[in-house]
Amino acid sequence: MDFSTHHHHHPTNSPSSSSTSSSTPHPMTAGTTTNSGGDQDPMQSWWESVSKARSRILSLSSIVSSTSSFCLSSLADSDRPALSLLSSPEAYSLLSTSLSSPSSGSGSDPLCHWLYDTYVSSDSHLRLIVLSFLPLVSSIYLSRVHSNDTSSIPSLAGFEAVILAIYTAEAKSRAGKALLVHIPDLSQPSLYHTPRHKAPIRDSKSAGIGILSPPLEPQIAVKSTKRASILGTAFECYYKHISHMPTWSKLEFCKSTAVWAGQDCYCQSKFDFDGIVDIDDFVDKVGNLGIIEQNGKTDMEVKGVRIPLPWELSQPVLRILGHCLLGPLNSQDVKDMASVAVKCLYARASHDLIPQAIIGTRSLIQLDKRERAAAKATAAAAANASSNANTPSKAKKPEILLVSK
Repeated sequence: MDFSTHHHHHPTNSPSSSSTSSSTPHPMTAGTTTNSGGDQDPMQSWWESVSKARSRILSLSSIVSSTSSFCLSSLADSDRPALSLLSSPEAYSLLSTSLSSPSSGSGSDPLCHWLYDTYVSSDSHLRLIVLSFLPLVSSIYLSRVHSNDTSSIPSLAGFEAVILAIYTAEAKSRAGKALLVHIPDLSQPSLYHTPRHKAPIRDSKSAGIGILSPPLEPQIAVKSTKRASILGTAFECYYKHISHMPTWSKLEFCKSTAVWAGQDCYCQSKFDFDGIVDIDDFVDKVGNLGIIEQNGKTDMEVKGVRIPLPWELSQPVLRILGHCLLGPLNSQDVKDMASVAVKCLYARASHDLIPQAIIGTRSLIQLDKRERAAAKATAAAAANASSNANTPSKAKKPEILLVSK
């Protein structure tokens, strides 16, 4: 199948005919199916899931060349092959190298075929694998779409088919409904407070309801006018399962976001870094993105492309960064890279004058400062307590009582 001619027929063969991510809060329970004769045997369902995952891994091993030190097909022998592939840094290195090749992303790219077919398989664990590569696929795709030299760029139908598969499944799960958020009305009394001034009672059906995401329309192609909303929806799906995403996927997302924000302004280095990230550490981390410090100034030559960041794309990006920044189980590398990305986005929002993005990024910066200050205070208190416990106390001199005769 060539994605350039067939991927737009995806909605009819969408994996969303089964349970999708938004209708199943926990992806680990989404793989069980039922038949017309009643509930399927759990052991049989588990074995079918394992067999399907092993088949997909063996298929992948025939596409991606293994190295002398790591054999991709060895992951198929695991009791949980899909999760073994998801958490394998060696597998990520192999697949990222293949996805980053100059000829990747075309309609005939076998790895894009594998990602597409794996996601439409509707197996929850296999879908997690595809979602974990969404930051990398999106980064490469957007950098090529917005590249100045488009003459040498191959077709990107393969990348677009993978992104559309995720979008279509999410659109199907929402069933044409918008995502709403209920905003508390502080003018009305609650269990936690009593307003100072009585306010007229409002219609409870319409008061305090905001639209987080409008209803999704079916898409058969990634048009330039719909690209931001399609990618934003895919990132919303990524955010739903972010607790299952491996560290390398979150790091890739944070690095990509910093590049998307653009590095054409030096004001990142002018921010107040106190309590967030040490300035030298910030320069080192941003230097990994292609920004280096020369003679005390930041040289903004980046390995990436600045892209448009409308709110429909920035909103899910900030939600993901919020998790990476404040999630208690995230590694320190993820938190530090998220801090860098948030600062880059704050600089970008300040230049573009987008109020929602300015408020969101600045709020994350302040929360990060408080978290790091609290962690530093806790570490200092623990060190002080340990020092006091290890310090031997001096023996008290015997008391001498003077008695007058």
